Amino acid sequence: MIKRILLILLAIIVAGGALAWFNRKELILWMVTRADRPPIAENRPVPWQQGPAEASVPLEERPPNIVFILLDDLGINDLTVLGDGIIPTPNIDALAERGAIFTNAYSGTGTCAPSRAMLLTGRYPTRTGFEFTPTPNNMGRIVTMFANDRNNGLPKTVYDRAAAESSPDFQSQGLPADEVTIAEMLKTRGYHTVHIGKWHLGNSGEYHPNNQGFDETLLMEDLLHLPADDPNVVNARVDFDPIDKFLWARGDFSTSYNGSDRFRPGGYLADYWTDESLKVIEANRNNPFFLYLAHWGVHTPLQATKEDFDAVGEFEPHRLRVYAAMIRSLDRSVGRIVEKLEAEGLDDNTMIILSSDNGAPGYVGLPDLNAPYRGWKLTLFEGGIRVPMFVSWPGKIPAGTLIDTPVAHIDVMPTIAAAAGASLPAGVEIDGQDMLPEAMGTGSIVRKDDAIFWQSGAYHVVRAGGWKLQVDGNQGKTWLFDLMADPTEKTNLAAAEPEKVAELQALLDQHHAGARAPLYPSTTRSPIALDKTGEDKASPEDEYVIWPN
Repeated sequence: MIKRILLILLAIIVAGGALAWFNRKELILWMVTRADRPPIAENRPVPWQQGPAEASVPLEERPPNIVFILLDDLGINDLTVLGDGIIPTPNIDALAERGAIFTNAYSGTGTCAPSRAMLLTGRYPTRTGFEFTPTPNNMGRIVTMFANDRNNGLPKTVYDRAAAESSPDFQSQGLPADEVTIAEMLKTRGYHTVHIGKWHLGNSGEYHPNNQGFDETLLMEDLLHLPADDPNVVNARVDFDPIDKFLWARGDFSTSYNGSDRFRPGGYLADYWTDESLKVIEANRNNPFFLYLAHWGVHTPLQATKEDFDAVGEFEPHRLRVYAAMIRSLDRSVGRIVEKLEAEGLDDNTMIILSSDNGAPGYVGLPDLNAPYRGWKLTLFEGGIRVPMFVSWPGKIPAGTLIDTPVAHIDVMPTIAAAAGASLPAGVEIDGQDMLPEAMGTGSIVRKDDAIFWQSGAYHVVRAGGWKLQVDGNQGKTWLFDLMADPTEKTNLAAAEPEKVAELQALLDQHHAGARAPLYPSTTRSPIALDKTGEDKASPEDEYVIWPN
């Protein structure tokens, strides 16, 4: 009898060991993503600072209020004012049409955090060193492990363990405090400065928004739009995507105010951030304010409210319907911001800028989000870096203004400075240009060599004079495109136009000469197919880039 029991126990142990072995990656994911989780308190009211009860200066004599709305991972084809649109986006369209639409607008790069640094400083990574997107501890290792478990037809993802171990903690991978942000610049003009939502430029010490010029910050501390088991949420897991696996495993639902302990947001993030933005507008209606509203949507994990999910109608696959519902929530947010400004009588003296941090990612497995352009987030093809750029300022910028002059995220900071009447920081090289002369019809943007630059590790790109050169040093590949004739980058002219390649390569060499080294190294090099989504298997003839981060 005892022998039989021992045999049964042995069989259980063997079976358990075998099960653990076959699921070891899921077990590693479970253990790693549950380490060092801070406690989260229940939701509580945000004690927003209250501005003066009465204005000391008439509204028309004050500098304009400035609202900067940044969307996350939005595809250029997701808005009906720019593309086909999955669903109508009437509020965003109306905002765009009442001011200037820049039809050739670019993000700072193909990922979120460096774009945000360029937006706030007007400076390239060659000056700031902020080149790679900070990722939570162990994310690179976990994502690489699952990515290389798939046979997707691409080379393997490379994880540099030594680089990861030499990097600072996730919370300390941030924008250095000696960089001058929009918020710091506006404070010299008496603005009350508020950040709400995603930051991604370092959450501790000198990198925290409160130490980068923001009087107040309601900071996104986690990864979920709502708890996964919330009765009001509809989730869409993207099982084939390694990044999605990590986000769901690691994600929680929390925020903080001005460095407080973490607490639960008061609802679905897009709506909660908007609710709190309206309170900020009301509290500061009698003094100039700068509101930086940085949404988390439509970034994965894909989550929508049941109300939005039901409202958008039938879509297949399920994740496309959830994605569409997330767009609906962002469009509603923009409409509510505009309505509040109108209700407070502030709309005529408020400049609103709306953009996205980069193009839509291929890893969500939805093929047309950046149509008609090639490429995705994590590439520097047009699909990865084409973004909306709308500037609304009633009475200053004529409604229905269309501008095809190329602009980029580095141009936002000097544009806001000009609107506020603020001086650019002394002794600091600003790479961006003021967009207002183009928007107001009073002048043109004059950029040195007519050049805009992008970079990530050994992947360098320049657009100048309608030509675009891409050099992927990781695989020794060069692409040259004539964007005037070929805006969707289908025909590579590198072999046919060696003189143009040499001319643009000289601009790249000049741009990188004496460049500041990255603040911390890249830890992964990931192959990203240009014409396939993350759900598809690439064929031998499919082109790809190697994205360092």
